[in-house]
Amino acid sequence: MDLCIIGSGYVGLVSGACFAEVGHNVVCVDNDQRKVDALHAGKIPIYEPGLEELVQRNVAAKRLRFTNSIEDGVDHSQVVFIAVPTPPQADGSVDLSFIERVAREIAGVLKPGQYRVVVDKSTVPVKTGEKVTDTIKRYNTGADFDVVSNPEFLREGSAVPDLMKPDRIVIGGNSDRALALMKKVYEPFNAPILVTDVSSAELIKHAANSFLALKISYINAVSAICEASGADVEKVAAGIGMDRRIGRNFLNAGLGYGGSCFPKDIAAFIAISDDLGVPFTLLKEVQRINRDQKERYIKSIRDALWVLRDKKIAVWGLTFKPDTDDVRNSVPIEIVNELIKEGAIVTAYDPKGAEKAKEYNLCPGVKIVDCPLEAVKGAEALLLATEWKEFASIPLDEVKKQMHTPLVFDGRNFFDPTTMAELGFIYRAIGRPILPPKAA
Repeated sequence: MDLCIIGSGYVGLVSGACFAEVGHNVVCVDNDQRKVDALHAGKIPIYEPGLEELVQRNVAAKRLRFTNSIEDGVDHSQVVFIAVPTPPQADGSVDLSFIERVAREIAGVLKPGQYRVVVDKSTVPVKTGEKVTDTIKRYNTGADFDVVSNPEFLREGSAVPDLMKPDRIVIGGNSDRALALMKKVYEPFNAPILVTDVSSAELIKHAANSFLALKISYINAVSAICEASGADVEKVAAGIGMDRRIGRNFLNAGLGYGGSCFPKDIAAFIAISDDLGVPFTLLKEVQRINRDQKERYIKSIRDALWVLRDKKIAVWGLTFKPDTDDVRNSVPIEIVNELIKEGAIVTAYDPKGAEKAKEYNLCPGVKIVDCPLEAVKGAEALLLATEWKEFASIPLDEVKKQMHTPLVFDGRNFFDPTTMAELGFIYRAIGRPILPPKAA
């Protein structure tokens, strides 16, 4: 099929590359000509495992191309996906100005006799599909089109396999003609398809992400009880997760959720519910627990070091999760900035997010280095803030040797407490018992 994706950011680029990989002809539209040129040259603006090879292979096969012309994309496509940003506003509601602008531009280039399926791929509030429909009709009274909702469920760090082998495909539409074309788009993907009305499809994404955030906040609230009682949150989570009705996923105590999706989507769902007159107070508690988790972690550092001013602190990890270079709404960066504010001397290492943290000046005053062992030299504490796999292969005896004080605050329960104690570390994890370090 011939597909157009408007927006070559995270969702648009991954979707376009994967659609091309299964044999569709895809044109990705972006209004940034520099990005278009870079993508044609095979340069990827984001780090996502497997994406660069996918883009390069399909550009070479001429199944994937890039342009800054919406007219070009709409003219040559049966289905037009909208995958532009939907950033949060100050009150938590969603800024839909990019969606509205694209809808107007699509209306402006739709020609008589051209039937197109317009797909909301961006995460949008319920009833957005109606607004997109109204906008296209307002600016092109003769347009022949249908609007469909097709939410994405991509996780940064595993977006390519998530799209190539999805748990489910949700298609919300009110037209048999449009639904038939959408089913054809997804025919090469071996996954169950759930067909709903547009409003239900729009709600599914916000409801799903909010539920996952609720699980994270739940186990973090449990971790505080574990710390107070001497229980081990990892064992508690294992016991809970063995119940098939609950499952073990997203029951990992840590620093709380961050990134570009969960904080935005939960705030948006709260705003949507308030606007509909059905306040979702449970989600406000999820937000509070998430804020408190970060504060509890910082307090544990203060309790151990007393005064943070002039203390040398090493930080491993700046991205909000491993296997991505995304530093947006990163809890590790929020923690680092709080330490800097209190006068600490912070040296940080991240294998993929360092450049973007420096480029956007997200943690001014922090020294960012190229080696994890360099970060811990002379440090009075080490904070493990992102659970990158490479940290498991670093010799901990060398880490201890480089540090001024072998004090570790593990914000992801990455290391084994018994091993750390045997190596002589003063080890503090989330919701786990404190073991006395073995004497040197």
